Amino acid sequence: MLFMWSIKSHNKTQQALQWWFFRQSLKLSMEAEKIRDGLLQESFTIRRNLELLPADNLELSVNKAQECLEKTDNFHQSLAQLSDRLFPSYLQDSLPLAIECLLEPWLTSHPDLYFHIDIPSNWRNEPADRSLIVLRSLEELLRITLPDILTQVSIYISLTKLRNMGQLKVKITYPDVTALNMYSNIPELGYLYESFRFLTSGKCFCRSQDLSAAWYFLW
Repeated sequence: MLFMWSIKSHNKTQQALQWWFFRQSLKLSMEAEKIRDGLLQESFTIRRNLELLPADNLELSVNKAQECLEKTDNFHQSLAQLSDRLFPSYLQDSLPLAIECLLEPWLTSHPDLYFHIDIPSNWRNEPADRSLIVLRSLEELLRITLPDILTQVSIYISLTKLRNMGQLKVKITYPDVTALNMYSNIPELGYLYESFRFLTSGKCFCRSQDLSAAWYFLW
């Protein structure tokens, strides 16, 4: 019985890590596609415009140079955003700030969502790779548990210290029981729980009440 349980546990962890690796590979693939279709094309355009600057027309050269400067500024901003998406430079010093930056695009692209964020300005010192796992787990949870049609959904996110552990709580309130049952029982959540436990030696679980589901990540 113990041997069979060990085999089953091993297979469960293996499947969860395969899922985690697939999700992270998919994210990197999407970022690479953005680079090929966006940044590389933009850099080629800037270079080409510089090559075509007329030497005998000062006014036209100035206008073209200004256009190149504007494109260069946009290019720099896109690179900075890409860098933060891949690995925020401040992650090692401020997990709360990294969480705020992760949520910013959600707030911008989904104005119908109601977010309440309760996170401290200061956080304990911990390895950046551990903070990255927490950040990626939060991102995956939101992608899994938020419905495609975002109406009457509220999200409460808190980051707290519990003795020697950190706790990230994500509570989502759905408009009806059908939505709650659908999005709080998706099979991928099991992979997320197991991946988080294995990668952080922590805990992850969910509690439901009324129309709300609350996910807890402890590490």
